[in-house]
Amino acid sequence: MVKKKKKEGKGQSFLKGAMVLGSSMIIVRLMGMVYKILLSGMYGGVGTGLFNAAYALYNPLFMLSTAGFPIAISRMVSENVTKKRFRDVRQIQKISVPLFVAAGLGCFIVMIAGSFIYVKMINAGDTIFALLCLSPTIFFGCLMSIYRGYFEGMRNMTPTAVSEIIEAACKLFVGFSASYVTMKLCMKQFTDTGFVMGIECHTEAEAHAAAVPLAIGAAITGISLGSMVGFLFLFIKFKRSGDGISYEDLKNSPPPRKNSEIRRTMVRTAIPIGLGAIIMSISDMVDSTLVQMRINNIMETDPGALLNVYGSLIPDEVYYGGNTHIYLYGCYGMALTLMMLVTAVTQVFGTTALPSVTAAYTSGNKAKLKESMETVLRVTVLVTIPSGIGLSVLAEPLLSLIYNSPSVANEVEIGSKVLMIMGISVIFIAISTPLCSMLQAVGRMDVPLKLFTVGMIVKIVVNYILVGIPEINIQGANVGSMVCYSFVTVAALFILCRQTKIVPDFVSIFVKPLFASIVCGAAAYFSEIIFDIVLPQRISTILAVFMAIIVYAVTLLLTKAIRRDDLMQMPKGNKIVKVLEKRKLIR
Repeated sequence: MVKKKKKEGKGQSFLKGAMVLGSSMIIVRLMGMVYKILLSGMYGGVGTGLFNAAYALYNPLFMLSTAGFPIAISRMVSENVTKKRFRDVRQIQKISVPLFVAAGLGCFIVMIAGSFIYVKMINAGDTIFALLCLSPTIFFGCLMSIYRGYFEGMRNMTPTAVSEIIEAACKLFVGFSASYVTMKLCMKQFTDTGFVMGIECHTEAEAHAAAVPLAIGAAITGISLGSMVGFLFLFIKFKRSGDGISYEDLKNSPPPRKNSEIRRTMVRTAIPIGLGAIIMSISDMVDSTLVQMRINNIMETDPGALLNVYGSLIPDEVYYGGNTHIYLYGCYGMALTLMMLVTAVTQVFGTTALPSVTAAYTSGNKAKLKESMETVLRVTVLVTIPSGIGLSVLAEPLLSLIYNSPSVANEVEIGSKVLMIMGISVIFIAISTPLCSMLQAVGRMDVPLKLFTVGMIVKIVVNYILVGIPEINIQGANVGSMVCYSFVTVAALFILCRQTKIVPDFVSIFVKPLFASIVCGAAAYFSEIIFDIVLPQRISTILAVFMAIIVYAVTLLLTKAIRRDDLMQMPKGNKIVKVLEKRKLIR
């Protein structure tokens, strides 16, 4: 597997790597959105709630199984490449394989066993089908993490990007097809026998409700298959194309350290990183469980108070079927789908920032480190703030545009109120990810763990109190997230500046994009109102989004919030710079 030519992946800059991953992430999220829209249109709030509840258990177990090793591998590989210790790089990959296989198998077994306990805790026995179908994803996800972390450490984001698209394609096409066929077969069985998988049903609505958990489980089968195919792609890619380390690199490299030493370093690096991720995943699981439990408590003690908030928006079959807590959590999940588009993009920035900032920090080049930090922060903020404000001001039109089936009109109305507040909280959620990645890159792996621990405790307490108030209910989860992540963001930024002894240009990074984002939000809000007078709502929403983007871009250029160095890192950046310099729109 020794290559005589160096691959281009070793030299990808932060922005080029971010564009590769970002492009794939846009494709992945669009496929994921179509997937969820189709499922929501067919199965409504209850189906969405079952789907999201399965992920609430899966996420912390997946984090436990990988335990920060992909990030540790990425950081260690980047550090050793910078020091030209290429033999160590190869050893890191070999050592990681048995660790991930063991962790993946262990957590796969735990998820199967824990699923039966979890469904009792949230009073949603029908979730068991989705949980069992999702469990293989943990094992194959672990195996993918070996190669993703390794390639990312080499600053080659392309394999990760392709594997993510493969996963998403399987989820969409295989998952939805399996779900559709399962529902058709169940309804045919009801027509022929009056039963659905052994359950006697008296009406078509009862049969549909009995078939939904099975159909959601079938949909999730596509996700597990996608993770398996994604792993096979990465494995074959690594075996056939190698990693870009040439024979010359290995020949001139110092002898590798002992396996035990590399293993200790990997574990020491991974544990604080992994614990931080695990804590936040557990927080999300506790969050999901608490939200549903607290709403269920309201329905048992004072259902009238909750019905006063939503009235006829909660269907009779949901209310009398005892699924109100799952239904409302499903409405929350519909808003979450849009929010995750923003967090996915900044997750890309965090992934690509880690090797870039690690290389600058390892080399001791303070000027390069300051440039890398400012680029990551600026690009993150340029995307995050306008996106969050846009989600808030166009909450109802955007959800109506995406979830346009009449069968989920009630869910959209509830979800749009959730999204209005969620749009603000996502700003802090999204910015915290690359900030914590940069802290890990400069050797402070312990800080995100400490910050997330405090944030998790605060979030759980706030959620427990607020969600239990009928007038607030699911909105309490938004407030808890906002308080938690605003603390993490501010504290992480302060500690990063103190650790590196670098003070970023806050006016350029935060103030100018914030001003441009407020102008952008105003343009979106008033454009939608004006266009809606003469055009159908879908068209007026799309035009309002485009108008907001144009106004935002112009405002950024007029305030000189975009820098020449950032554009130069982009493909064809020199041509873009020349055009803007002629018009004196960048510095």
